[in-house]
Amino acid sequence: MESTPPAPVDLTVVIPAYDEESRLGPTLEAVRAHLARLEEEGRSWELIVVDDGSTDATADVAEAAAGDEPRVRLLRTPANRGKGHAVRTGVLASRGRRVLVTDADLATPIEELDRLTRHLDEGAGAAVGSRALPGSRIDARQHALRELLGRAGARLIRAAAVPGIRDTQCGFKLFDGDKVRTAFARSRQDGWSYDVEILRFFHQAGWQVVEVPVRWSHRPGSKVRPLAYATTLADLVRIRARSADRVRLAVPALYVLLAFLLYAGLWSSPGGRYLVDSASDQTQWEWFFRVAADNVAHLRNPFFTQLQNVPDGVNLMANTSMLGLSVPLAPVTLALGAHVTWAIVLTGGLAATACSWYWLIAKRFVRSRWAAALGGGFCAFAPPMISHGNAHPNFVVLFMIPPIIDRALRLCEGRAPRRDAVLLGLFLAYQVFLGEEPLLLAVTGLALYAFGHAVADPDAARAVARPLLRGLAIAALVAVPMTIGPLAWQFLGPQSYRSVLHGQVGNHPMALLEFATRSLAGDADIAASLSVNRTEENAFFGWPLAVLAVVLVVRMRCRPQVRALGFTALAAAVLSLGQNIPLPGTDRTLPGPWRLMAGLPLFESVIESRLALVCAPALGILLALACDRLATRRLRSERERSHRLLGCAALAVALVPLLPTPYRTVEREPVPAFVADGTWREHVRPGRTLVPVPVPSPTDTAALGWQVRAGLGFAIPGGYFNGPWGPDRTGVYGPEPRPTSDLLHGVHTTGRIPAVDDRRRREFRMDLRFWRADVLVLDPQEHAAALRETVTRLVGREPERIGDVWVWDVAARG
Repeated sequence: MESTPPAPVDLTVVIPAYDEESRLGPTLEAVRAHLARLEEEGRSWELIVVDDGSTDATADVAEAAAGDEPRVRLLRTPANRGKGHAVRTGVLASRGRRVLVTDADLATPIEELDRLTRHLDEGAGAAVGSRALPGSRIDARQHALRELLGRAGARLIRAAAVPGIRDTQCGFKLFDGDKVRTAFARSRQDGWSYDVEILRFFHQAGWQVVEVPVRWSHRPGSKVRPLAYATTLADLVRIRARSADRVRLAVPALYVLLAFLLYAGLWSSPGGRYLVDSASDQTQWEWFFRVAADNVAHLRNPFFTQLQNVPDGVNLMANTSMLGLSVPLAPVTLALGAHVTWAIVLTGGLAATACSWYWLIAKRFVRSRWAAALGGGFCAFAPPMISHGNAHPNFVVLFMIPPIIDRALRLCEGRAPRRDAVLLGLFLAYQVFLGEEPLLLAVTGLALYAFGHAVADPDAARAVARPLLRGLAIAALVAVPMTIGPLAWQFLGPQSYRSVLHGQVGNHPMALLEFATRSLAGDADIAASLSVNRTEENAFFGWPLAVLAVVLVVRMRCRPQVRALGFTALAAAVLSLGQNIPLPGTDRTLPGPWRLMAGLPLFESVIESRLALVCAPALGILLALACDRLATRRLRSERERSHRLLGCAALAVALVPLLPTPYRTVEREPVPAFVADGTWREHVRPGRTLVPVPVPSPTDTAALGWQVRAGLGFAIPGGYFNGPWGPDRTGVYGPEPRPTSDLLHGVHTTGRIPAVDDRRRREFRMDLRFWRADVLVLDPQEHAAALRETVTRLVGREPERIGDVWVWDVAARG
């Protein structure tokens, strides 16, 4: 005959106990008295004491209570296994529809149970007592050091495992019975961190956990030892590893794999391969990384260098040197080389940015992880991002933008305004050292989104305006002191400039509808006709996605955030068309709204076609919302199934043509043996320069690679950087022109030998003195013969052949 399972009860109280002989008796009396009052209200109960291998008479006290009251049960473990094991034993043996876990010292009075019960009545899966909320009352405090360690541990737990819960360690928690038994059946943590594991399980299962302020008093005789704080970190690592679901692991892995496949050619030989579409930018960026590492190693000013553009030098803050990465990665650069750092930054930047957008979208916009994965992937791997991935890591490494957006949204919620504002200020300050122009574009996009959302939902906008503005003011108070010095150096220091001269470079309207060079459906010739170069294909979303975006906004227009996203994408796209918008198929143009912004401070230096980059996250979030709608909607009929298939097909038609293809690489031009084997040291004195022929410029940057190979042992005139030109200090690419550099550049371009007269020889000697030149070096290149003859006429004697280069020793002339 089968035994009938015990009937469930309304409430189970679980008390873990280890060597609690002196405190357990009063605790059981207080709990039983409170439960008796519940019984008067018609609620059944049981009380389970779990003796965790006590060495004193704890079990005897519990047995005596069980003898008086059959609803009190004692469970025993033969040896001390830890609090987590004891609580698990009790919970899995419980029969309660609700389960209260409380400590044997009853630091939180049992009367506080009523506060927790109300929240489970309202549908919460768990209500946890908290000592860290307004309304909490602490009658007797712990030692100050213990409180400090507790607060630090709580912050770590909140950041790593249980977001939103300020106090996970208060030993007074009420759970839904079925849910908590499910959680403990999956738990493995035996020590003090067991409740972190359980609350994380609830969080991942989507079961609501409410933190409730309670009354609490410290009781002498705590079993928590200092070593327990030290082991918390290891426990958190194990909890994170065990709780990581397949999607959470698979999505970042897919992003890393995709990024690596795109840069596979570069990774095949970082020191021997070159991204062919990067033009001169790869050489410049590797130089930036190497100079930053050298400045760190020698404790020099990280904002300036005189290794290029002698004698004026280069303002590194006024260039895209990405000190936020180049400085932390200095050990990698010094150990493995700047070419490895370049590959790491590009590959890791794409993957990290995708992960960051995935995190934001999953947290803020959708329930489906795969929908968030699609949106995050599009934000990072959209055609304009892939275009910049050829050569512009400052537009690839955007992993700080989503946290900035998240903190701004948290300010609107007003939950922890000071903390969120401080963090926002820190994030903004760090982003300044990753890329100022991407930050400006992100702020512009957020402003567009805020305007669109305010129009769509004015009541919500009015409600969040004050906390948002107050938080932004605090964030500014944090960010400005951290960045004011570097920014002052950038805008007022040596080799600073006012604005960058680049002309009008808006997108052609057709660029929004065509496909990029690196897209699966891309046509290089069409893309080239609609863009400045391969690194500035700043739109190219394809007409299928444009059509789909319009359909999605119309279909989901009831949601204010959808209307705001649609407005953001449309406004950014129109702004990216520039001051004069060409009408396709005609020679006419229309005035564009960018005219209103083109002359504003900071915006005057923006390449306006880059405004289309703002479209990528707006479209990515729209795609995630649509995918989430398809993934989470219940299918009740064949018609709804057909709609899902149609939606999936539409996503495929829009996105498959945009899939990125691997970046092309070519063999890197070799560094002359004269430089590579150190022969240059015999010809260049300290404080003097090696002058490559022609003088380095943005279109001829080989000498920057020479410097990197030589360990930055010599300086050069000219180079590739942003610096001032003219009395107005207008920003230009490269140095201010000198007569000799212009002369040699012309020969290098045309191959024609100019007439060399006394005037040009005088200018040549003046330039040598200006450049502090010791030696001129001509390496094998196109028109090398014409360059050799021109320099020979300027110097007045033949060069010396040293290995694979021609050398003119001009130390006496300089």
